[in-house]
Amino acid sequence: MAAASPGREPDQSPLHRTAPAPGGWRTGEAASGLALISPTLLYAAFLLLLPILIVFAYSFWTQDFLTIDHTFTLANYRAALTEPIYLDLLGRSLINALSVSVLAVLMAYPLAYFISFYGGASKNLWLFLITVPCWTSYLLRIMSWKIVLGYNGVLNSGLMRLGLIDKPIETLVYNSNAVIIALLHSWLAFAVLPIFVSLEKLDRSLIEAAHDLGDTAVQRFLRIILPLTLPGVTYAFLIVMIPTVGDYITPKLIGGSDGVMIATAIQAQFGKAANWPLGAALSITTMIAASLLAGLVVLVGRRLVRALA
Repeated sequence: MAAASPGREPDQSPLHRTAPAPGGWRTGEAASGLALISPTLLYAAFLLLLPILIVFAYSFWTQDFLTIDHTFTLANYRAALTEPIYLDLLGRSLINALSVSVLAVLMAYPLAYFISFYGGASKNLWLFLITVPCWTSYLLRIMSWKIVLGYNGVLNSGLMRLGLIDKPIETLVYNSNAVIIALLHSWLAFAVLPIFVSLEKLDRSLIEAAHDLGDTAVQRFLRIILPLTLPGVTYAFLIVMIPTVGDYITPKLIGGSDGVMIATAIQAQFGKAANWPLGAALSITTMIAASLLAGLVVLVGRRLVRALA
């Protein structure tokens, strides 16, 4: 092999390059990337993290009418975790949110599957039709269910005209079932979209290979489609569950006394009760409980998919 001629630069191939000097990241691509994301990171931290920290700090204080006592105390958390009314509302909120999330995923997956595999050139049209209800006011959508499920509402009137009932059913509205129905209608579209994206990214050649190897349609779904689209299912579940746990408008309008959720108690503490520290403690407790429940459901879902596969 010929020696390099005098004055010729040494070989700069990847195999002969030396490692960057210590501190080189400060002027390299890493520094440029850090400088690029820093404003966004600080902006997100200011809008998301700072309010949570303020609420967290309030939860350790006490309030006497309009006077805040900054002395550290755990009395608010003791009340949030021991008072039967708060525990009942928290449990009801978690059950309702879990029910809405599971139903939303079970209803959204077939819709997303149909659009992805059989939508053809009309996929955008189908997605447009699914998201149309979201164009209207959230309050208007909730009030529409009050009209549908009310004592003299559309459903009762239709059943009476068909001769299926003699008098209006009084239990269709102002209970937890009405809250679940209204929340499901409001958030179903948000469950369809992430599942649809996961199905669109799915490598269809894997399904064809499984078909050639003799797998049935059910086996192809359980072994290939469902495991590979599980991230989309997880995102759909979380997108629906997290907002519904703390929903306040729906239980207030159509929940009645049987459909009250924890957000109603939190709003009362920040409003008429004028007890912001207790409301903050209830908020933090609800957030932690919802996070634990979401993590548990995701873990169980992954193990179930592995068992089925």
